[in-house]
Amino acid sequence: MDNAAIMLNGIYAFLAHWALMTLVLWITSHVFKGVTYTSAGALWVAALLLGLVNAVVRPILIFLTLPLTLITLGLFLLVINALMLMLVSALVKGFKVNGFWTAFWAAIFIAIVSFITNRLIGRP
Repeated sequence: MDNAAIMLNGIYAFLAHWALMTLVLWITSHVFKGVTYTSAGALWVAALLLGLVNAVVRPILIFLTLPLTLITLGLFLLVINALMLMLVSALVKGFKVNGFWTAFWAAIFIAIVSFITNRLIGRP
């Protein structure tokens, strides 16, 4: 396989993951009344930013809170996931998560639904 085909596969995988995350956020907004969006565009931007935040900010927070994460046997990671969702809510106009506990349960729901859908479409 040449470099162009490899790059094209990477782009397709990125777009598929982005679309899947947008779908998961849409489902989440119907399950949790505290998660709302004003337009499809806001939902797409929120999904993109959530992926970026999870790739860049989340690992830094995990590293900085490693002692607390170890003491809580990893349960503090759930708090970090909720904070990432709240950060996206604060940054994306038109995407709103009302309160920490909504973000906490929604982040757990997003993780579970994302895991299931990724397994169904064959992504690792």
